[in-house]
Amino acid sequence: MSGMAGGIGTMALSSLLGTTPTLPPRVKRIIFLFQSGGPSQMDLFDHKPNLQKIRDTDLPDSIRQGQRFTGMTATQSRFPIVPTLFNFARHGQSQTWVSDLLPHTAKIVDELCFIRTMKTEAINHDPAITFFQTGFQLAGRPSIGSWLSYGLGSENENLPAFIALISGTGGQPLYDRLWGSGFLPSKYQGVKFRSTKDPVLYLGNPEGVDAHTRRRMLDDVAQLNEMRFKDFGDPEIQTRIAQYEMAYKMQSSVPELTDLKSEPDHVFDLYGEDARQPGTYAYNCLLARRMSERGVRFVQLFHRGWDNHTELPEKIRIQCKDTDQASAALITDLKQRGMLDDTLVIWGGEFGRTVYCQGRLTADDYGRDHHPRCFTIWMAGGGIKSGLSYGSTDDFSYNILDKPVYVHDLHATILHQLGIDHTQLTYKFQGRHYRLTDVHGNVVHEILS
Repeated sequence: MSGMAGGIGTMALSSLLGTTPTLPPRVKRIIFLFQSGGPSQMDLFDHKPNLQKIRDTDLPDSIRQGQRFTGMTATQSRFPIVPTLFNFARHGQSQTWVSDLLPHTAKIVDELCFIRTMKTEAINHDPAITFFQTGFQLAGRPSIGSWLSYGLGSENENLPAFIALISGTGGQPLYDRLWGSGFLPSKYQGVKFRSTKDPVLYLGNPEGVDAHTRRRMLDDVAQLNEMRFKDFGDPEIQTRIAQYEMAYKMQSSVPELTDLKSEPDHVFDLYGEDARQPGTYAYNCLLARRMSERGVRFVQLFHRGWDNHTELPEKIRIQCKDTDQASAALITDLKQRGMLDDTLVIWGGEFGRTVYCQGRLTADDYGRDHHPRCFTIWMAGGGIKSGLSYGSTDDFSYNILDKPVYVHDLHATILHQLGIDHTQLTYKFQGRHYRLTDVHGNVVHEILS
């Protein structure tokens, strides 16, 4: 029984290799730093200095081009243009523009590839986040981590292939389905780690049950489940067996993974003192590095609080203080350990923010609404060109001028870097072969090294 969990990943891989033309993989693992709420590209990365000249004038109809507004701004009498309050400067050999809100990110720009022309379909949070995680705006599809778990299995039989971590407060709720397996067998769903008490629920032995008794109980239950599987052939029975076995293995692997006492002081100096505090973004970034070292295929960090409809200058300062140092530290740490070449790191949210002000515009305060038509993410690591700014937007950071990158394109590119042709990784459900990219998606070859 002890080899069963590892065998499942092997079966998934052999099934994939048997039906799918494989590509040379550039990376082994993914860390997705998802900034939930929609960071403002204009206040962080997309420098638009000419807006200072037209501050508090109305957004031209020629720029809006009939785009629908959300219910939060649709009733405004006007849509005044608001340039950022923050200063931008060029950094690194690449001379990349970055806001002074992100001093640590500014130091590593030559390791990053900025995609300034991300574009999505959804204008509200839940469908937009669901779209980024599953390739579809409605709930029910497998998340990207589940697709990778299904396609590639795990590198470590003692840890899940897909783990989710959550930090931050406020903003939209994050549902378990965002790291769920949808219509894939549930053995491919992500495992959420908690920041308090046991990182994974029900991992410890019940009171009065020692390890030997637990092992015997699992073996007996597995035999009963095997008998039931022979009678009914339900794959979820095998999933249950594998999950029990994984939970048993995680009893020893998870405490070692989450015990940061072995990390030297210089690592905490790199990530910041918050990295000592479970549940913070910095702690989760450091934990993501440790997970990646141990062969976790896909680590998804969700950090809430970027939904700045009002009081943006104050709130975005808080978000950047919480995330900037640790995000940059993760890239630096991976590079120092020789892991950046085979790890792909992605930073970004579900959409961007508008050039026009939501609510009252004052000399030192403003808000911004949701903006799906163009926003910025960055990528770093395995096979991605470094020191690159890809694509351009108009003078209002409102429309894409060239090189749009759709969510399906991003997914196709991620799979490509893992050695998977996105058109071939499919699963038959209700009579149709589904895939993460649905019937869309093109690999963005121009950002690949």
